[in-house]
Amino acid sequence: MYEQRNTSDPNPANNALWNLTGRPGSHQSSNAASLPTSIPQSIFSNPSVQPSSVVNLSNSSDVVIGPMTQYQGPVTIYQYMDATVEARSMQANGGGINQTRNTSSTSVSQKITTTSKLLVALISLVLIVAAIIIYVELTRKPPEPLRGPIFFSNNYEHDTFPNLGNGHIVVDRLQWGASELANKLKVPLKHPIPYVLITHIGVQSTSCYTIYKCSIKMRTIQDSAIAEKGLPDIQSNFYVGSDGYVYVGRGWNWANTYANSSLAITFMGDYGRYEPNEKQVEATQYLLAYGLTNKFIDLNYKLVAQNQTKQTKSPGANAYRIIKKWPHFYPCGMDDNPKCGSELGLPYPWDAQM
Repeated sequence: MYEQRNTSDPNPANNALWNLTGRPGSHQSSNAASLPTSIPQSIFSNPSVQPSSVVNLSNSSDVVIGPMTQYQGPVTIYQYMDATVEARSMQANGGGINQTRNTSSTSVSQKITTTSKLLVALISLVLIVAAIIIYVELTRKPPEPLRGPIFFSNNYEHDTFPNLGNGHIVVDRLQWGASELANKLKVPLKHPIPYVLITHIGVQSTSCYTIYKCSIKMRTIQDSAIAEKGLPDIQSNFYVGSDGYVYVGRGWNWANTYANSSLAITFMGDYGRYEPNEKQVEATQYLLAYGLTNKFIDLNYKLVAQNQTKQTKSPGANAYRIIKKWPHFYPCGMDDNPKCGSELGLPYPWDAQM
């Protein structure tokens, strides 16, 4: 570093000359500066003469041209930046505040876009799973009805519908609306019952599929038996509808109009024309199982169709074809077999009319 000589010299001409001598103790190279060999003295005495503004330097270091201020001791420097300079600097750096805001907006937009994509993907996944579940449920085969143990409730309690099992309800006389004009029955039915007789209503009777329709049919049969045939009550012990319900006629304790030693079960309909449905067939089997369990029916009971006991089309060819396959079916009155009930002294044909 270099200092200016004669800083207190009042002569401006002298102040214009810079000392090119190095710091004390520093070595001045011979080729540090190329200066004129002789400086005219007139430039120091004549203020009108200005020193040359061109200085040629080569291979020199630590050269100062112009005024220089030196400070002894600690120095603190404060920097003040003009707002215009700062704005220009921020613009030079790529947009400043606006760029920061744009960057923030872009980041938020990207986050929203990512969240929306995830939400759409999640909803799509849920819809696909729901569609698969619905398809599986619609294409699934209905489960086979349970064929396990048969459970029974208390039977023939008024204001109740006893259940034989698997949804086969017993509809008592009070529930289907039996007539109060029926006379009291006089011939009891002894237990255990040795014969079970299967009949049908016939006469082009249509099947009933609801408890309402079947109850009306029961009342019609009873009214016909009392008013037209002069019977004390409806003919059979039980009636089975296509709704899978069992309707009580004379019940377990009173003889029917066919034979004193038989339990008459009538299919409600004409089964020379129609097929008994699965509910109807199963309800009859459950009724027989209930009779065996409660010892109303003999363990070795004989199952026969009405056309085996007299000249009739009952219970219809379609029903007859089904009951012939049941375990307790007894082929009496057919081919060379004895007449039905002959071992009990029952007459032929069976037609008790009571």
